[in-house]
Amino acid sequence: MSAELSKRLVELFRWVDPGPDASHLVSDVSGWWRDPTVLAELGPALVAPFRAARPTVVVAPAVTGFLLGPLAATALGVGFVPAHKPGDGRLPAGPLTWAQSPSDFRGRRVDLAVQSRHLSAGDRVLVVDDWVATAAQVQALYDICASLGAEPLGTSAVVVDCPPSVATTLRIHALTTLPE
Repeated sequence: MSAELSKRLVELFRWVDPGPDASHLVSDVSGWWRDPTVLAELGPALVAPFRAARPTVVVAPAVTGFLLGPLAATALGVGFVPAHKPGDGRLPAGPLTWAQSPSDFRGRRVDLAVQSRHLSAGDRVLVVDDWVATAAQVQALYDICASLGAEPLGTSAVVVDCPPSVATTLRIHALTTLPE
């Protein structure tokens, strides 16, 4: 990944105070989607660390993963499988394979599901997301892969904020770090 892309990711990011009832600032990554150069470079940058492992599919969780996942899949020339959350709207029809995450940074356990027919034994999965804070959702996605016989190769995220030992264990790669 170019140093210029990392610099632009940081420049286009901002923390937002959602108001007096909020307990924390909220990340605003919308500048990434508005910048055509960043948008064009994100997919190739996300897959670069895992290209040699030859992923056969990219999996990404709702919601921003639905933007990044197809960019990464296109850069690899493979398909994309969205991971749905029940609270994010209508779930897809057909059999779903579910996993529940360990507690995330807010203490929530997140349910994730993929359409069972889209992952199978022999698939080599690259997980992609915008931000990995605790790796709780990464773990749930790896659990889904394992239950369907697919092999999670690792995760590529724009920002990784989890402990280094967790990132190493789960093979999580970051494109950049952001200022506090």
